[in-house]
Amino acid sequence: MSFFISDAYAQAAPAAQDPGLAGLIFPIAILTVFFFLFVWPQHKRGREHKKLVASISKGNEVVTNGGVLGKVVDLDDNFVQLEVSENVFIHVQRHAIASLMPKGTYKTKKKVEKAA
Repeated sequence: MSFFISDAYAQAAPAAQDPGLAGLIFPIAILTVFFFLFVWPQHKRGREHKKLVASISKGNEVVTNGGVLGKVVDLDDNFVQLEVSENVFIHVQRHAIASLMPKGTYKTKKKVEKAA
């Protein structure tokens, strides 16, 4: 039957070698690099944002995740009331605050709007 195709025979498998501790070094190194490149900075950013949200008080000038600049007028446990223009107020969730701005940023914005 093997006139056109030669028969294939399996070779005996070589003796199995146990990789031991040396076989674990590379996967552990990969996991460690992954942790320090991706997980640790994200965790650090999360802690900093949590501190920022906890430190918000009346009179702070903030920017939301949507890019809205406003002055904190009132706040409670979950929401912040921002004055975004003269007598224009919006409510946003506390965790939607992206950053605190230096004092005077909101006043500068109002002066520019009035000049235009």
